[in-house]
Amino acid sequence: MSKTLSKAFASKLIAWHGVSGRSGLPWQGNRDPYAVWVSEIMLQQTQVATVLERYPRFMKRFPTVKKLATADLDDVLAEWAGLGYYSRARNLHTCAKQVMAEFGGQFPSDPILLEQLKGIGRSTAGAIAAFAFLERAPILDANVKRILARLFAIEGPIQDKAVNDRLWALATDLLPIKPVDMPVYTQALMDFGATWCTSRKPVCLGSEKKCPFAKDCQANLSDQVLLLPQKAQKTKSPEFDCNMLLMRSGNAVLLQKRPSKAIWGGLWSLPEGSWTPRVVRAKDVEISPQELFTAILPDEKSVLSKACKSVIRSHEIKHVFTHRRLWMQIWQASSSKELNFANSDLKWVPLSQLGRYGLPQPIKLLLQGLSLVRGGDLKN
Repeated sequence: MSKTLSKAFASKLIAWHGVSGRSGLPWQGNRDPYAVWVSEIMLQQTQVATVLERYPRFMKRFPTVKKLATADLDDVLAEWAGLGYYSRARNLHTCAKQVMAEFGGQFPSDPILLEQLKGIGRSTAGAIAAFAFLERAPILDANVKRILARLFAIEGPIQDKAVNDRLWALATDLLPIKPVDMPVYTQALMDFGATWCTSRKPVCLGSEKKCPFAKDCQANLSDQVLLLPQKAQKTKSPEFDCNMLLMRSGNAVLLQKRPSKAIWGGLWSLPEGSWTPRVVRAKDVEISPQELFTAILPDEKSVLSKACKSVIRSHEIKHVFTHRRLWMQIWQASSSKELNFANSDLKWVPLSQLGRYGLPQPIKLLLQGLSLVRGGDLKN
């Protein structure tokens, strides 16, 4: 490591932030560890533009850790709907309960203790400690990894433990000496990676702005900016098919609560069959109601078969997850009355009340369309 760069890095970055850093974001400058924690979790897998809209709404509904801890999980998931990666919402709820039960409703200032809470990793713990408690704790999110890998020409896939350990050591060595500088320094790191040292169009490759580290950055000096950091080669995402049942009774639709450890865990969705490796199916292949009900709701097939004599093929929806793709074939069926089921995870929900339930985004969009046409046909 360059000793000159190491000593000057924090002060240069803070000076850069005073001129070019982001400002006015609703979570900036907040010393409340609860507010910091919520913003950090929400920003992990969600674009800033979306968080700008959803963060204030979430904080208004759950203004304190106690309010969140005592809320019903369904309400938390409903408020989180559309933000994706729903394990974050479940972890928020669990973590809030932990803070109430184990720390008397006060977040600990020690990053090691913070890291022991549900859903809080080392980097998030460092951010909370730095922003809320002025602790000299490093962060190492994707933006910071990119900055450090370029500045110091760190080679090797950043997923490798040895490379990751080296980046953590760098992140620790570069911290400002004064604890009071930690909030602005940490924010500056995040902003610099998000707006200047970006993955595809860093300012050093343009002509409009001059990077404060241009003369020190090893990647810039060796023309490797777009080659660092190195990433492990991605394998092709597997693709799956599944059947989903869109069961109507008047203006109510049948929803099923998903298992907590499944994808979309804890959300309400259409009843679905098992996922099978993707095959291109002939569009004219039909399925009998008995076959469909057996595959999707085997315990309720007799009740469903008596009430529904036909099912109709409707939309096929593609949804892309981080590591897989799912093709959902929607099958429509209807009943003259709201059937009673033994399964407590099944519920008839009026279309007008869908907003009260946490729904996977593709299912939410499908049902919103259904609500707009009110009894209309969803067939292509």
